[in-house]
Amino acid sequence: MASNLNPNWAQLLETLKSNGSNKHFSKHSQRSDGATEKTVLGKRKERSNDNSEAVKPNPLVPISSDCSLTDVVAMDCEMVGVSSLGNKSALGRVALVNKWGNVIYDEYVRPLDHVVDFRTKISGIRPRDLRKAKNFNVVQKKVAELIKGRILVGHALHNDLKALLLSHLKKDIRDTSEYTPFLKEGRSRSLKNLASQFLDVEIQNGEHCPVQDARAAMLLYQKNRKQWDRSIKDFIRLKEKQKKRKQKKKLKHGES
Repeated sequence: MASNLNPNWAQLLETLKSNGSNKHFSKHSQRSDGATEKTVLGKRKERSNDNSEAVKPNPLVPISSDCSLTDVVAMDCEMVGVSSLGNKSALGRVALVNKWGNVIYDEYVRPLDHVVDFRTKISGIRPRDLRKAKNFNVVQKKVAELIKGRILVGHALHNDLKALLLSHLKKDIRDTSEYTPFLKEGRSRSLKNLASQFLDVEIQNGEHCPVQDARAAMLLYQKNRKQWDRSIKDFIRLKEKQKKRKQKKKLKHGES
């Protein structure tokens, strides 16, 4: 009977069969593509999560917007070279941050002497920065007001205070270059080294930023504040006892 089929009917059957198989193939392809797409997106999502977990928050970024003057401030200075050879340091920029790490003062300074070497690779200071800089006397007076009666934190603060021609009570200084637990074989270490080891953050990769350096010093102090302050108090008590003993000895010798 199949041999007596109308040629048009036979052609129609072939067309239907062909369309049916294509439709089946099309559905299969959609499912396959859908599965593939889902797998790829899933992997992308996992990678995205991995990346977000890998990004570490920078501990030097302040977590508070409080810019008030606190009982503790950290200071860092950048120097430029003066004198005929440029080998004498003079203040070129000073920055102070509060206990939260927020900037309370940041100024470029016009040195009293002619600048021979801007030391840009380290200081980050360029000639244009000092064109509208404030006079040394103005900055010195302001810094003195800000640090008076407060705990002053920094690294190798004797250099900064010397450049500012200022002094500060020893009991109110917290110097990260002198704190015993930060020393290595009795010797001071760089702020860069301390930040890397104790804060897990890299600083001073190229030009120095006094704000960043002041924040690093402040964070190092805040993490060790209790024991650090206690050690200072213990040291002061010891000195007072030694002073009293000396006075007693002098009195005894005087009586004899």
